[in-house]
Amino acid sequence: MTRVLYLIGCAAGPTRDIDDGVRAAQTAGWDVCLLLTPSAARWWEARMPELVELTGHPVRSQYKLPWEADALPPADAMLVAPLSCTSLNKWGHGIADTLAIGLVSEGVHLGVPVVAVPYFNQAQAAQPAVPRSIETLRQQGVRVLTGPDLDHYTPHLPKRGRPAAFPWRQALAAL
Repeated sequence: MTRVLYLIGCAAGPTRDIDDGVRAAQTAGWDVCLLLTPSAARWWEARMPELVELTGHPVRSQYKLPWEADALPPADAMLVAPLSCTSLNKWGHGIADTLAIGLVSEGVHLGVPVVAVPYFNQAQAAQPAVPRSIETLRQQGVRVLTGPDLDHYTPHLPKRGRPAAFPWRQALAAL
């Protein structure tokens, strides 16, 4: 039986290559359902059919209407990667105003394993809310990969990130 992974991408540099993350997860044996924050979905708007074909599922970025059936199978695990600074802090403060954050906010408390891999710059990381949000998520059972978890990953200098070097395999291995 194939395990279902919800891959949740936020508006951060590596989301431009989220198809690489999907392929890496599929190679690892996951049936991947892709969810994007509304901002991240705008980046892929013109190429959304590629992602639908790649995953075999609709790509979701909005809450469904109450009378609509679920379009995706239930998740066996969730990977929030890349996790933007904005989404990290919203999630850490319980603000689930997007489908992407709403699903993981519930999922972790329903016993679904959740891993998150932040990707943002040093100026954003300097915000006092960042370490508090990471700690809050960890206390809830979210595995937030930072520092030594990711070959000593540290936030990059502004405008100097390397999104193509995002550690998809390490993120998947943490599941």
